[in-house]
Amino acid sequence: MSRIAKHPIKIPAGVDIKVNGKTLVVKGKKGELTLSLVDDISAVVKDGGVTLKPLSTARQAMNMWGTTASNIRNMIKGVTEGYSERLLIEGVGFRAALKGKDLVLQIGFSHEVDYKTPQGIEIKVPKQTEIEIFGIDKQKVGQVTAEIYSLKPPEPYKGKGIRYEGQHVRRKEGKKK
Repeated sequence: MSRIAKHPIKIPAGVDIKVNGKTLVVKGKKGELTLSLVDDISAVVKDGGVTLKPLSTARQAMNMWGTTASNIRNMIKGVTEGYSERLLIEGVGFRAALKGKDLVLQIGFSHEVDYKTPQGIEIKVPKQTEIEIFGIDKQKVGQVTAEIYSLKPPEPYKGKGIRYEGQHVRRKEGKKK
């Protein structure tokens, strides 16, 4: 049984939440997000909070009860503050640039890699070796960050590639004579 979802989720000032059947809409100063509720969960907005209830005692309903509560909290944080991730590029000649809204990477291939920025995501390149990803949807920001990271993950010998900020790359010793 979920201890996260037992208590109502408080709605901060400036955030509006509406439930229309199985659709939950969260509006804030940064934008609007929607969530489709699972059939086993019901949501009610009252007394300045969102209360979730499982409609059955099945295992799936109990699992989705806490997950739905966490998703709603993430949506509330997203429309008030937003989410950001940061990637660092390491390697001689490796760099990033913006062409319009799209990201252009030179990461050691014979060609430039173009990454089309999805809707709802903002990418900034403050330095040639730094990429900042912003958005209100936590899942989408994480997905875009993972896709860019997967274009050239850091290799263990020289550490060249794209890495998350704060990520430690375990280095290997090279070949001995």
